[in-house]
Amino acid sequence: MSTETAPDPIASAASPAAATALVAKIFGVGTAGVRLLERMRQGEFEGAKLVAVDTEAAAVGAVAAFAEALLLETRPLRGLGTGGDPERGRAAAEENLQKLKDACRGVDIVCIVAGLGGGSGTGISPVLAQVARESGALTLAFALLPFDCEGNRRLRQAREGLEALRAAADGVICLPCQKLFGVVGENASVVEAFAAVSHVWLDGLRGVWRLVARPGLIPIHFGELSALLRGRHADSCFATAEAAGTTRSRDVIEKLFAHPLLDGGAGLREADAALVSLLGGPDLTMVEVHRVMEQISEQCPRAQIVMGAAVDETHRERLAVTLIATRPCPTPKTEPARARPARNPSSRSDNATLEFDSDFLHPVETPRPPARLVPPAPPLSAEEREQLLARTAAREAAGRKRAPRMRQTQLPLEIVSKGRFDRTEPTVHQGEDLDLPTFLRRGVKLN
Repeated sequence: MSTETAPDPIASAASPAAATALVAKIFGVGTAGVRLLERMRQGEFEGAKLVAVDTEAAAVGAVAAFAEALLLETRPLRGLGTGGDPERGRAAAEENLQKLKDACRGVDIVCIVAGLGGGSGTGISPVLAQVARESGALTLAFALLPFDCEGNRRLRQAREGLEALRAAADGVICLPCQKLFGVVGENASVVEAFAAVSHVWLDGLRGVWRLVARPGLIPIHFGELSALLRGRHADSCFATAEAAGTTRSRDVIEKLFAHPLLDGGAGLREADAALVSLLGGPDLTMVEVHRVMEQISEQCPRAQIVMGAAVDETHRERLAVTLIATRPCPTPKTEPARARPARNPSSRSDNATLEFDSDFLHPVETPRPPARLVPPAPPLSAEEREQLLARTAAREAAGRKRAPRMRQTQLPLEIVSKGRFDRTEPTVHQGEDLDLPTFLRRGVKLN
């Protein structure tokens, strides 16, 4: 008689052997991206290969102990950075294109974390995203936008880099630092503000990694995620929240919808796809899961929702939710030119613009107004006619006396020496010295 017992589903789901064999790489691009990799050493990213990409040798050298260092060095840069110029960063990526292709070969999912507004992150990230997509990897980018106080130059470069990144990656999760003032507080120091930004940024990346790589009771398969995001060039927003206690399901929803990155729920109402990751302890109940998903479904009426749930012993009496809402990037549509309908004289169009254009192209001739009859001047006697002529001659004579006499004079201009060009050979064309002004060569007198 066999004494074997059925395997525990929770234990098997939490075991490392249940993890999917995904080949994933997280690329930290530029100064901000490389610094985030340093905070990820103690995070929940087991199984992911970290790659630091930068044009500064000192930056990639600082993380070479735990991450793959990829220095994009060119002859003008010489490992000293781009000086905040995105074009130099793009040129460095294009010159080292083979290095990027080798780093993306055989990878299933590529996550790019970069701060936009500078030179390396803004210029390299779109090129890396394009290379990753061409290699067949699902490409997701986490873009950090600068604070408004960092200057309009960085803001403009960040917007341009974000548009290029959206056109290259499968999905872009944007994190504007300016929206996090409600999180860090007005009295927070500069160090605390940037630390809070890194914390929120890392939470979003951790939630995505938990969706695709962490084993769970309700896993999200990589093929399902790829079918949802691949080729859509989606613009995404995300939020994370965590609560504990008996009312954790209600509290986590309140914190989630109050997150500043959701813009008061506008990003959820416009979303056409939503990814939800739940992480709780063994005491997580189905009622709590149902309550959370019901609230999210009401806020995302048009979205296709994909949910994943994982159980971790360390999250007993706690519940963490990560929500990623995606919407397609707006693209300008050009409508084909439509033929103008023929004008019907018997009927008028209700469209004022079309009516104006038709009248302009086909003017309607209107009859000229009748001329007015002007009565003739009364007849003058011979004496009156002589007096009128005398007054007219007197006015003309007075006008000639008052009119100043115009005389043509020459301005007191003197020829200035050519200085150090006196000994140079003059420019002579058809016998004329073109180095002299035209009015002097042609003898023109100026008034």
